[in-house]
Amino acid sequence: MVWVEGNINSTAPIRNISLSIKQKPVQLSRKFMKHPRLMQNRLLVFFFTLICFGAGFIKVFGQPVAAGFQAPPAATANDNEPRFQSRFASSTLHTQTHAASAIELKDGRIRAFWFAGSREGARDVEIRSAAFDPALGQWGAEQTVVTREGTQQSLLRYVSKLGNPVAGRAADGTLWLYYVTVTLGGWAGSSITAMVSRDEGETWGAARRLVTSPFLNISTLVKGAPFFYGDGTMGLPVYHEFISKFGEILHLDKNGAVQDKQRLTAGGSGALQPVVLVKNSAEALVLLRYAGAATPYRAVVAASSDGGQHWAAPAKSALPNPNSALTAVVLPDGRILAVLNNQESGRDALSLVISADGGSNWQTVYRLEDQTGVRGQSPDESAYLKTFAQLAKETGVKAADVGEYAGSAKRQVCAGQGCRFEFSYPYLIRAQSGDFHLVYTWNRSFIKHVAFNLAWLDQRPLGAGP
Repeated sequence: MVWVEGNINSTAPIRNISLSIKQKPVQLSRKFMKHPRLMQNRLLVFFFTLICFGAGFIKVFGQPVAAGFQAPPAATANDNEPRFQSRFASSTLHTQTHAASAIELKDGRIRAFWFAGSREGARDVEIRSAAFDPALGQWGAEQTVVTREGTQQSLLRYVSKLGNPVAGRAADGTLWLYYVTVTLGGWAGSSITAMVSRDEGETWGAARRLVTSPFLNISTLVKGAPFFYGDGTMGLPVYHEFISKFGEILHLDKNGAVQDKQRLTAGGSGALQPVVLVKNSAEALVLLRYAGAATPYRAVVAASSDGGQHWAAPAKSALPNPNSALTAVVLPDGRILAVLNNQESGRDALSLVISADGGSNWQTVYRLEDQTGVRGQSPDESAYLKTFAQLAKETGVKAADVGEYAGSAKRQVCAGQGCRFEFSYPYLIRAQSGDFHLVYTWNRSFIKHVAFNLAWLDQRPLGAGP
């Protein structure tokens, strides 16, 4: 059963129905007023139909998931020389940029996606992309993948805003891009839209909407990287925000249609944006952002030992989490490498942390960003601009351009009498070459890219700073 909307050839029947309703509202009202039992019967039929549809939906979405996970292909690390480099993936100045993801292309390049516009949720926000060539050590030109207007045209429905692009590769080798669209209200009213590319992200097919709920199909958002089950079908980590926050997994067939979904956390737990870490065919761990009110503020963890058939009750982990997204990958030796704001408040520091015991205990490997020292202080704006400029220079920006980069950051994170720093929404992958590629939001103004190898990681003393 394909739960997808979009690309309807004709809307004439819909217009005719709406006209017929508009033409005789008074007659209909009088008819029901004269025959109240008729109204009651109609309402009973309506609610009975709704219940039956919901039950059918639950039955379809209650099918057991595919048996077993498909472990990610093993990367080959042939480079023993430690390497660590950073640069900016995005290049547009004076725009708000956020929520990046990345995927390896067939030729070894890395393609990143993010959303950008005048501000988050604005009508001019669009999904953008660029590709990184490891051989050259350079990012290509930034390009627009899809706009709000283009999405609206494909879906034949109003779209007020879009965001959170996440890329995945299907079993047939095609690239899929999932992103969030909203018709009315805030992010809690979101649904997921998907597009397919057959040329490694150079061009994309028409957008189509995944249907994940029978009731208005709202409040399903995406952030985490897709993974595979043993039969080649895909698991897409998603989350719900309307009224209550919780994490889920969508089970997609080989055509991208929703076959099933699993609840990972209970409503009201405040756990969202799941990251699924497949260890082997039977075992996987899920890390979730914690958006609840109960202290301590810690990332939430859940595990499966039967190939995703069941998930253990979620619990708070040892990882601090200030209601911010996190990311992680499993290393070949079983260690888990994560990137997050390793603190209970603020997004002014970002760290690499590692666990050697399946996620029970964590140690800091490297502080990627750290501006916690100025928290609570009130330096003048010029002091912040100098810091922004210095950070940009350290990321590889030419001296002649650091002023523009600092000005772009000021526009996004300085308001009123104060400024702040933000390093957030990390997304980590490991390429077949063995290199790690991390992208994240840098002061809401650029997407920063950090590349390093296993040799660099293993030489870091645990618990060390930058």
